[in-house]
Amino acid sequence: MMNRFLSFLVQSVVTVPSAITVWFLSYFAFDLTFLISFAISLAGGVIVYKITSGVMTTRFLKKHQLTRKEYRYIKKNLDEAKQKINKLNKSLFSIRDLPTIKQRLDVLRITRKIQSMTQTEPKRFYKAEKFYFSHLDSVVELTEKYRFLSQQPKKSHEIDVSLYETRQT
Repeated sequence: MMNRFLSFLVQSVVTVPSAITVWFLSYFAFDLTFLISFAISLAGGVIVYKITSGVMTTRFLKKHQLTRKEYRYIKKNLDEAKQKINKLNKSLFSIRDLPTIKQRLDVLRITRKIQSMTQTEPKRFYKAEKFYFSHLDSVVELTEKYRFLSQQPKKSHEIDVSLYETRQT
């Protein structure tokens, strides 16, 4: 989505000079007290910050051809996916099986790549819906089950077969 740090930086660069200008005007031009001028400049800064935020959001949505409702929907789903990817990451790195490390890293790399591409271009979410609503849940569930099976103290032939099948899946 929008880069939060960059948005904050742009909004601050616009807001701080505006607030200072409002303070100078209210203190010197209108001959108000220091505290009243400070309060007015603070209120003016908040207003300018909100306006700048609204303008930036509108431009972002227009650039990506999204409505606010679509953007909220996509953002909500991406936030949920981020939690699932974190859960996947935790599960993958708690598995102590060296032969599958490359495979596990590939799964994590691919999921993160899809997530980052969708964040930078939210319109792509609709092309990746199946991944977010089906595949990601399945991968997280399989990984947690694989982790559970791999941590069993006594490994039987059944567990080994289950681990092998899960790896293949």
